[in-house]
Amino acid sequence: MSKKTVPYPVLDEIDEPVRQFNELDASLTYSYANYLNWLFPERVELIAGRIFKMSPAPSSVHQVVVGNIFLKLGNFLDKQPCKVFISPFDVRFPKESNSDKSIFTVLQPDIFVVCDRNKIDARGCVGAPDLVVEVLSPGNTKMELLHKYRVYEEFGVKEYWVVSQSDQNILIYTLNDIGKFQPSKIFTLSEKITSTVLPGFELALDDVFEDV
Repeated sequence: MSKKTVPYPVLDEIDEPVRQFNELDASLTYSYANYLNWLFPERVELIAGRIFKMSPAPSSVHQVVVGNIFLKLGNFLDKQPCKVFISPFDVRFPKESNSDKSIFTVLQPDIFVVCDRNKIDARGCVGAPDLVVEVLSPGNTKMELLHKYRVYEEFGVKEYWVVSQSDQNILIYTLNDIGKFQPSKIFTLSEKITSTVLPGFELALDDVFEDV
């Protein structure tokens, strides 16, 4: 017998819009259908139906680093099939069905690249991006990072960059033939990274951390 997809009681009915974060019940498993009904200002993500409150507004350093990477990717992908997106932009990770009530994991990566345009709809991305970039903030917890790593690996993200703004380095995880992430060495200032997902793309770390 296969494992249950979600480990907690599922909220079956969608009630009135939820306007306060503290109205949510952490013992329940929430779906994307529930998520669409939340009108409070706090930003949250869902992982296997569990609520993860996102960090407060990112620092200026975080935003500069994100912007530098986004600009380089955007310039490279101009007039190419792949598209680059920047947070806030929902990525839904369906397991058995694309219906809103059947999706229990919704993340907002800092940056991601999608090469299959059919995955993009009016509400974001449905299905794993080809490349995901997360820029770490002081507020990121080890548990949060572990959960996201597992999601990206399980759903088949081909390449996952973890960017440390404090250490000014980048670690790249590449999905291997058996669906497991393999880490690169840690790239530091004066070095360049390339991408297996985007042949021909090069990114100098000095450009990533310029003006920070």
